[in-house]
Amino acid sequence: MGFTCGIIGLPNVGKSTIFNALTSAKAAAANFPFCTIEPNTGAVAVPDPRLDRLAVMAKSAKLIPTQVTFVDIAGLIKGASKGEGLGNQFLGHIRSVDAIAHVVRCFSDSNVVHVDGGVNPTRDVETIETELILADLDSVQKSMQRLEKVAKTGDKEAKAQFEVFQALEPHLSSGKPARTLAHESLYLAQAISTLLTSKPVMFVANVDEEFAGATPGDGASKALDEVLGLAKERHAEVVVISGKVESEVAELAPEERNDYLSALGLSSSGLDRMALKGYQLLGLITFFTVGPKEAHAWTAPGGTKAPQCAGKIHSDFEQGFIRAEIIGYEDFINAGSEVKAKEAGKLRVEGKEYEMRDGDIVHFRFNV
Repeated sequence: MGFTCGIIGLPNVGKSTIFNALTSAKAAAANFPFCTIEPNTGAVAVPDPRLDRLAVMAKSAKLIPTQVTFVDIAGLIKGASKGEGLGNQFLGHIRSVDAIAHVVRCFSDSNVVHVDGGVNPTRDVETIETELILADLDSVQKSMQRLEKVAKTGDKEAKAQFEVFQALEPHLSSGKPARTLAHESLYLAQAISTLLTSKPVMFVANVDEEFAGATPGDGASKALDEVLGLAKERHAEVVVISGKVESEVAELAPEERNDYLSALGLSSSGLDRMALKGYQLLGLITFFTVGPKEAHAWTAPGGTKAPQCAGKIHSDFEQGFIRAEIIGYEDFINAGSEVKAKEAGKLRVEGKEYEMRDGDIVHFRFNV
């Protein structure tokens, strides 16, 4: 499934409506909690104008964009960490994703009930966060119980791990997510990485149609500005979406979508911004292979070395890796073609230790 971003939130905040539009899937979007019991999964193309431009320049017959997989996870409620609702099942689904898109209800609609009353972003965010922190705290305390006896026998590794969880417990008990705990030791980094609240988060503010083009902090929507404040406190990003608008856009033919968005004062859809932000949240880079047959965008975590990137195309490329011949995106565009970029001396030859960069256009040389 590759890299995954889980869509979470309270029931009836618009998760499935957004997911349906995002993936053009048919996840149930009913006006009651738990209509989404099994997580729905869909791969979403990440918009990248660089790919379009490269395809035109190389006269590529086909375009293959990079993708992020979104998982629509059913709504959490208070007590989920104790198994309320379908808590354990939902927490397990969250545990399996790489990052989290936390949908926060900022829209008013008397026809869509709110599980906890009226629109209140702070309360809603804290409800979800508390359940995730409590689940992590339970996990940490169980690990401490398991390690304590072994640590007392003098086992150095068990003692080191036990001390790590001792540092984690008060941090979580104070209501802080694991990702905000500074860590230098390998054990602490490993322990944090297994927790729900270690995952990178973006807030998706689901607003009324009239605020679809609003900018967080511009004062247009009190609820939206509240979400911005919450995000700043947590060093998280905010994406503004109107689920209603996105649902309407998803029903239109592709050639009609831009006109519809322009009429609303939008330069791109909220879903495009969400897909791009999810990609960035996961710390991914894009590199390209370009030719007359296809212009192909490939995904790798930042810091991945050339042979491993070659392996994403074909395992033979990694096993028999010789070198990577690379032209940077800007160099390619400025030169006007691959041939001219080579003539201008812009082609670089990189070896096994080279870390691929976002925008690299590459030919891998290999021998099997």
